[in-house]
Amino acid sequence: MDLFVYGTLRSQKLMAAVAGGTVRCAVPAELSGYGVFPVDGNVVPFIAPQSGATAQGLVYEDLDDQQIARLDLYEGAFGYRVATVDVATAAGPRTVQCYLPPDGAAPGVGAWSLDVWEADHLAPAVLAATELFSYDPLPSFAAARGMWPMIEARAWSKHRAKAAPATRRFVPEPADFQITGARTPQGRFFRFESVDVRHRKFTGGQSDVLVREGFIGTDAAVVLPYDPVRDKVLLVEQARLGPRLRHDANPWMLEPVAGIVDARETPQAAALRECKEEAGVVVTRLEEAGAFYVSPGASTDYFYTYVGLCDLPQTEAYLGGLDDEAEDLRLHPMAFDDALALADSGEIATGPALFLLYWILRHKARLQGAA
Repeated sequence: MDLFVYGTLRSQKLMAAVAGGTVRCAVPAELSGYGVFPVDGNVVPFIAPQSGATAQGLVYEDLDDQQIARLDLYEGAFGYRVATVDVATAAGPRTVQCYLPPDGAAPGVGAWSLDVWEADHLAPAVLAATELFSYDPLPSFAAARGMWPMIEARAWSKHRAKAAPATRRFVPEPADFQITGARTPQGRFFRFESVDVRHRKFTGGQSDVLVREGFIGTDAAVVLPYDPVRDKVLLVEQARLGPRLRHDANPWMLEPVAGIVDARETPQAAALRECKEEAGVVVTRLEEAGAFYVSPGASTDYFYTYVGLCDLPQTEAYLGGLDDEAEDLRLHPMAFDDALALADSGEIATGPALFLLYWILRHKARLQGAA
């Protein structure tokens, strides 16, 4: 099959990740009577009929059945369908195939730019496509669409990762920690991987090949709302699976506000959004408390933590959360010293809550002095 592409698949790196390898030939081409528009900023290119417009693109030639099946999943999961179109090339007109958006979808305003998109979005797009096609068997269209937000969130977490300072710890070269083999990942919402690794030893040389298993999560924003004038915090109570699986008799936990940092979202934006969604709280200022791995021996989870300065006039517990996310939350406004007493008694048994309470304790004089 010869395929005309007009958007992100014009990027050779993304096309290789989707098609399963470098595509043999890409011929510049134009599709008259269509424009390419942005959706959600400059994130998604959307093609639509437009009088007098011309969509610039490429024709990938002689795609085989396996490549077409992968492209069908990548595009078809979102309702895009193959249509026959006539394009112009330097060698003359050609009849080719093209993925067109579903009926009723609306384009954005303005012109979509491949250069702008590649600068900000190419690397995580390749990571997301690589994960999608790592599953065996591949998911159905419906399953892929349902998995896609978490796939993208994981891709952006990897893209966001940067090494912290290393003044005491070892400074590695890329070859000092290698994944030498991997099994098919498991999981649809979260992801579980079993891999073979080798790493440099402190005594020199390389370790044996070690089988290791990991939970592939996402970055999360964690916020403890704090009213420095009233000296009050707000804790979230909800039922949690982890304690239940550990056979804890009471899986209802007291925690800060928290949520996944979505694809293309900053941790700060996620923190503010979650405070509104979970607790109905408007934060006037975020204090960065630290960013860290939660359990680096077996998990990629990485928390951006904040203290959110706000007004907490409430005196009684109240309900919160979003129904469409199946959130069943109870919010507890309380005096800071009462929260510390719960930490001392063990009733607060979640690491981020303990960490942020102790962070406030250390910085309380400054926070209250600036209030």
